[in-house]
Amino acid sequence: MSKEIKSKEGRLGVLLPGMGAVATTFMAGVIAINKNIGKPFGSLTQMGTIRLGKRTEKKAPLIKDFIPLADPKQFVFGGWDIFPDNAYETALKAAVLEKSLLDEIKDELSAIKPWKGVFSPDYVKRLNGTYIKSASTKWDYAQLLREDIKKFKEENRLDRLVAVWCGSTEIYLEESDVHKSLEAFEEGLKKNSPAIAPSMIYAYACLQEGVPFANGAPNLTVDIPAIWELAREKKLPIMGKDFKTGQTLMKTILAPGLKSRMLGIKGWYSTNILGNRDGEVLDDADSFKTKEVSKLGVLDYILQPDLYPELYKDLCHIVKINYYPPRGDNKEGWDNIDIFGWLGYPMQIKINFLCRDSILAAPIVLDLAIFMDLANRVGFFGIQEWLSFYFKSPMHLPSLYPEHDVFIQLLKLKNTLRFLGGEDPITHMGLDYYDYYDMKE
Repeated sequence: MSKEIKSKEGRLGVLLPGMGAVATTFMAGVIAINKNIGKPFGSLTQMGTIRLGKRTEKKAPLIKDFIPLADPKQFVFGGWDIFPDNAYETALKAAVLEKSLLDEIKDELSAIKPWKGVFSPDYVKRLNGTYIKSASTKWDYAQLLREDIKKFKEENRLDRLVAVWCGSTEIYLEESDVHKSLEAFEEGLKKNSPAIAPSMIYAYACLQEGVPFANGAPNLTVDIPAIWELAREKKLPIMGKDFKTGQTLMKTILAPGLKSRMLGIKGWYSTNILGNRDGEVLDDADSFKTKEVSKLGVLDYILQPDLYPELYKDLCHIVKINYYPPRGDNKEGWDNIDIFGWLGYPMQIKINFLCRDSILAAPIVLDLAIFMDLANRVGFFGIQEWLSFYFKSPMHLPSLYPEHDVFIQLLKLKNTLRFLGGEDPITHMGLDYYDYYDMKE
C-alpha cells in the first residue's frame, strides 16, 4: 500500500543561502537542462532507475517515473550572498562552466540577483563581504530573512519552497546550552549569543516560514536540539551535513569494499589542493577544523574498529587541505592507503582524483531540492536519514550511529522510495531463484 503523496504541481521556490560557485553551477545547469542544451549527469532523481519486484520481472523504471517528483522546470531560484553580483557574473568569476555555455543562458542567469546576506567575519575569517544586511541583534537578522522569504514567495506566486545551504564553511562550533531548546535558542538570538552562527539564523528563518532546510556544509547548523524541536513543531524535513563529493565519496566507495573482504588498513593519508572560494575559506585553521571533523569521521564508522580490532583499531587517518589558487574549482585529491592481507603481508593503494568540486556538488543540490520537496509532500518531518547518501556527516537520531557506507545508504534511499510507491523493499536475498528443497516443502 503506497503512502499518500500530495500533488507535485505548482511553482517550487529553491532558496540558496550562498550563491557562489556551487549554487551558480547548479542554477546554470538546471537552466541549461531545461533548455535541452545539457544533460543532468550525476543526478539520481533525473537519471537513476529503481528496480521493482523480482529480477525475473525486469521492472526498472526511472525514479522520476515511479514517484511523483517535482520537475526542474518548476523551479524558481532565489537566495542570499555577501557579494552583489548576479548569477551570471558570479558564474563567470567562478570559472567552473565555459563562457560559451553561460552566454547561451545569460539572460536567465542575469535575472537571478541575490539578496543581502547575513554574515560575520567571526565565523568565516577569510571572506570580506560587501553586501550584508544591517541589524542590531541576531533575532532581527532572522526577521529580515523571513521577510525576504515572504516577499519571494508572494512575488513569484510560489506554491512551495525548499532551502539548500551552499554557503561557506564556518568555524568549528560545539553544541552548547543555547542550542539545547528552541526557547534557549530564541533567547540567544535576542542576546546575540556567539554560539549562534549565521547558518543557524538562516535555518531558523527558513523553518519558521515553512521551508525545509538541507545543510550542504560541515557547519553546526540544523544538527542541534533547538532546530530539531522547531522542525518537529513545524512538521518540516531537515537534513545534512556537508555534501559528499570528491575524496570522501571515494572513501565511502572503497572502504566498504576493503572491509567486505576483511582486508586490514594501517593508514589512510588524504591531501587536497583547491583554489576556489571554498579553498580560501578552508585555509583558515578554525574553518578547516570544521571540515576535518566531517572528513575524519567517515572511516571510523564504516570500518567499525571495535568489532574488527586486528584489522582497523590502530588505523592512522590523516586529512589535509591546501589552498592553491591556480587550480580554481578543479580540486585534486591524493590518497595513499596502506593495507594488509593474508598473513599480514602489506600492500598499497594510490588514488589521484582530479575532480571538479562544483560539478560534483551541483547534482546533489538538485536531488536534495527535489527529495526535500517529496519528503514535505508525504508528511515526513525531522531528520531525513534516508538521504544520508548525499552527505559526509549524515544526520541521525542521538540514539543511533550514522551510516556512511554508500551502498547501504543507496539501498536505504531506494527502499524508502519503494515504500512510498507501495512496493516491497529489495533485500537481494534471492531465495526465490535458488534450487533448494527444505524451505519449499
